[in-house]
Amino acid sequence: MTIPFTCPYHTVIVANGAFPRHPVPLSFLREATRIICCDGATEALLEFGLEPDYIVGDLDSLSQELQHRYSHCLHHDPNQNNNDLSKAVNFCTERQWNEITILGATGKREDHSIGNIALLTHYAQSAKVQLITDYGVFIPLLKSGCFESYTGQQVSIFSLTPAAVYTFHGLKYPLAKERILFWWQATLNEAIGKEFSINMDDGIALVFREHICCRQADTFLSTKTCRRADLNTCDNEARPAKPLEQGKT
Repeated sequence: MTIPFTCPYHTVIVANGAFPRHPVPLSFLREATRIICCDGATEALLEFGLEPDYIVGDLDSLSQELQHRYSHCLHHDPNQNNNDLSKAVNFCTERQWNEITILGATGKREDHSIGNIALLTHYAQSAKVQLITDYGVFIPLLKSGCFESYTGQQVSIFSLTPAAVYTFHGLKYPLAKERILFWWQATLNEAIGKEFSINMDDGIALVFREHICCRQADTFLSTKTCRRADLNTCDNEARPAKPLEQGKT
């Protein structure tokens, strides 16, 4: 089965990184079945005009006012061995919400961004998960896969298993039964058609694909307001396939 640009995972976790501004992650936020907010992201979500269904974390970043206001949906997790994003993912999987989109997980401290992205392969042991940024989508890959794409799409593959053997088809820089010893070695590749494939033996990898309209991202992100026509065009091209029925459950 071909993995689509974005998967219709409508349990949305908002992490305390840079709040999304691009139409693709914002479409997931607006269409979410439920929004689980890491405590430090609560104010940004409220400023955007949405309210969390649940707030998860050690609550050290949440004001007393908001703790009182949302006391009915707070989930206090004081475990210092997990970051707030991991606490939110665990909160979801404990309730069998196993198709998860993560937003706002990058864009501030680089060490937090790298940690959040690397954790995707851990989360994939118990859930289907994707991390969407203002520039593209990260997904964990635990077995060989074929990906929906388009000519010119920027693609990066990060191997977390140096001993694994990889073969790439449909990319500008193919690979034939080779190992990827360092993170940077399979980055900055490019699709040459409507799909590409990654074959691997006992590997674990992260795959990044840019949004269809990412070439317009600098325009979107460098202005406080965007032309409605541009937003509509971009949003329609990259809207998740077969979105789930709206409504909080």
